[in-house]
Amino acid sequence: MVWHLLLSIISLSKNHFNSPEKEMKLDFKTYVDQACRAAEEFVNIYYETMDKRRRALTRLYLDKATLIWNGNVVTGLDALANFFEMLPSSEFQVNMLDCQPVHGKIRVFQEQATPSQTTVLVVTSGIVKFDGNKQHYFNQNFLLSAHSTLNNTVWKIASDCFRFQDWASS
Repeated sequence: MVWHLLLSIISLSKNHFNSPEKEMKLDFKTYVDQACRAAEEFVNIYYETMDKRRRALTRLYLDKATLIWNGNVVTGLDALANFFEMLPSSEFQVNMLDCQPVHGKIRVFQEQATPSQTTVLVVTSGIVKFDGNKQHYFNQNFLLSAHSTLNNTVWKIASDCFRFQDWASS
């Protein structure tokens, strides 16, 4: 079965930041609310895919995305696929989610982004078990980039930083 990810939750106008001040405040609040709903949906899809359909996980990443996993850098879809394949089976439990749109014009990756690209920072933390072993606390940050097509907006991971947050034993 082919699994497709299309997060078509947000359809943002390019004029959000060019409207009058009052309208801009309302538009920005709407923009933040929509970004947060998209982030919640993204987090559900990401961790379910990580736990149950890991081979499909690279479909969530841009072609030249970078993952930093506990200080180890992995770049590009082939390298990401190899990395995820080597990880043991997982059970993620997300306890905290935060997100915010990255304000202003950002170029996520010069070759793939446009100057007006919509970008959202998603921060999660929780507990993970690999191969049913001891649980570890984790923190993960995603920089998501919106890519509009004729029918919808597809969110892809441009940058992903994962870190265990276990306390040292005293």
